[in-house]
Amino acid sequence: MVYRCTGCGQSQPKWSGQCGGCGQWNTLVEEIEAPAVGRRRAGYAGAAEGSMPVSLAEVSREDLSRVTSGLGELDRVLGGGVVPGSAILLGGDPGIGKSTLLLQTLAYLGKSARTLYVTGEESLSQVSLRAHRLGLDGHGIQALAETSLERILDTAERHKPEVLVVDSIQTVYSEALQSAPGSVGQVRECSAQLVRYAKQSSTTVFLVGHVTKEGALAGPRVLEHMVDTVLYFEGDASSRYRVVRSFKNRFGAVNELGVFAMTETGLKEVRNPSAIFLSRGDEDMPGSIVTVTREGSRPLLVEVQALVDESHLQSPRRLVVGMEMNRLAMLLAVLHRHGGVPVAAQDVFVNLVGGVRLTETAGDLAIACAVVSSFRDRPVPGEWVIFGELGLNGEIRPVPNGEERLREAAKHGFKYALVPAKNAPKQGVPGVSIIAARNLREAINAL
Repeated sequence: MVYRCTGCGQSQPKWSGQCGGCGQWNTLVEEIEAPAVGRRRAGYAGAAEGSMPVSLAEVSREDLSRVTSGLGELDRVLGGGVVPGSAILLGGDPGIGKSTLLLQTLAYLGKSARTLYVTGEESLSQVSLRAHRLGLDGHGIQALAETSLERILDTAERHKPEVLVVDSIQTVYSEALQSAPGSVGQVRECSAQLVRYAKQSSTTVFLVGHVTKEGALAGPRVLEHMVDTVLYFEGDASSRYRVVRSFKNRFGAVNELGVFAMTETGLKEVRNPSAIFLSRGDEDMPGSIVTVTREGSRPLLVEVQALVDESHLQSPRRLVVGMEMNRLAMLLAVLHRHGGVPVAAQDVFVNLVGGVRLTETAGDLAIACAVVSSFRDRPVPGEWVIFGELGLNGEIRPVPNGEERLREAAKHGFKYALVPAKNAPKQGVPGVSIIAARNLREAINAL
């Protein structure tokens, strides 16, 4: 047993508050000391055949066999379904619906595969009550209330489940370590053992992870590197909608998005998420504009709201919900310099409706136009959709998948689209009149 510094990697036999190597405080974590293994000299004639390098062109390529989870939105986030032998980490706030989602998945997979649900936070009666409340058939779900890693692996070896759920990894401990469950050493060692079991037995392992108050997964960062897929469960507790986002996926695209609605009978898929993010009223209001953002492989229509008001403070306020503050400051500077809209002495508030986060630059033009609309108190008609990236010189840059965004807007009944000039398709899009703009002044004049 050794204590190793997470900063410099130096090990020592006893724990202390400060690392003797780098001087950092509270960085020593407990680890199992691996036995020394003799190394063979390079080029040794008796080297194992598997240790010799081979050409990638000679390696056999096997198509991934995926199994549907019973929830189309979860399959989308996973890249098309559950891959046998993969390790999936699901994180989220308390009460967001992680256990509910996995119970529904196990209930579907249990019809044709052996499953095992390991709970370390609840009793078996509590899990059974949740399954009954959700109306799930529990005959295909084998449940185990256990927190010892060794006993969990022993049970898995005997029952040989094809899908294993551990809820949650922070409650599991290994008897080989002396630290408490949830510590850095315990989480890392238990996760490594479970991932190794998944690879050796071709068992799909779901690990439920806690999150910190900052929203990151609790435990060491290496936990996300161990697993094949990292999913985050997002959503406001006051809202019935939940979002599952993929931040890492070795078997599919990252930043893919799945939308669910929480009901009395569990999570239901939202197959048309653009409809829930468009909550505009019957009357057009200043500062409200619809843009088309992209989450993974899915275009989404999102309403952007801006409010510009005269400031009575020495430093006008800038408040944003759903995007970066620095991005808004840059857009306001471009508006003043190249659009002739003086908002330096105004309070500016920007909000993305529905709790969506705008992580790409395709919403720049819509945000700028929403600020102008509110500043001049002139509404933009509700049948308009706007997207495009703004440069520092006031030019409007093209964004990826422009034609796909236009088709998504046409599907929802939008008749006019203000887009970058290089995103305007030559053959057009049926049902949408496309107005192309090369710079910010042309866009403002078009509105």
